[in-house]
Amino acid sequence: MAYEMDEIRISQEIFYFLLEHHEIREETEGRLYQAYAENERIQNLVKSQGEMASSSIERYGDVIYLIPREENYFLGYSKAQLKAALCKSGGTDRDYFLSQFVILILLTEFYDGQGRSSKARTFLRVGEVQNSISAYLKAGAESSREQQEEQGISFAAMYEAYEALRSDEKGSKAKTTKEGFLHHILKFLEKQGLLVYVEEDEMIQTTKKLDSFMDWNLLNQNHYMRVRRVLGIEEEGL
Repeated sequence: MAYEMDEIRISQEIFYFLLEHHEIREETEGRLYQAYAENERIQNLVKSQGEMASSSIERYGDVIYLIPREENYFLGYSKAQLKAALCKSGGTDRDYFLSQFVILILLTEFYDGQGRSSKARTFLRVGEVQNSISAYLKAGAESSREQQEEQGISFAAMYEAYEALRSDEKGSKAKTTKEGFLHHILKFLEKQGLLVYVEEDEMIQTTKKLDSFMDWNLLNQNHYMRVRRVLGIEEEGL
């Protein structure tokens, strides 16, 4: 199938804009958004460029997103980069897995995967999240060794890593404290445009970007149940 030069040019313009900004909003970039949304040939060209860059191009509502794939360390983050951003200096694999587990808990607290929208809550308090982390880890660590192995995750190791962090009622931002560890995860997610973290009120809210991604992509029923199994949640609760 032969493409017109104008189609190739506009597809390249769209993809370059996505590389630079990671999203195209209809309200601010109407020309590029409409070219992609209304022309299947241009859309196919952009998606093909995304494939070559190990990324997916997805349109959720009135926004087009560039989503790097899991092993895309050029546009996304490597494990080492995430560990440096989220964990204390010299953090181990168990610290890294703990940080990812905390992110799963945040998603589970905000979204329930049910109904027209997966979103269940409009905000969370930092204290609620800290309580949930302790509760999930303690319940998982108390589970049988066989169950942990089946899930492919060591709750005991993550629980030890979390308990090794100091508690600081003064709200320390050091990654060696429970409060600081969570603080840096929240700031990282805010930087990615996924959360709004109001520090003075110790309040967390999701962004439209995360809401759209959860509704349209991540939390179909299969993914939702998989997340619940990882967290060790049965239908009746913890």
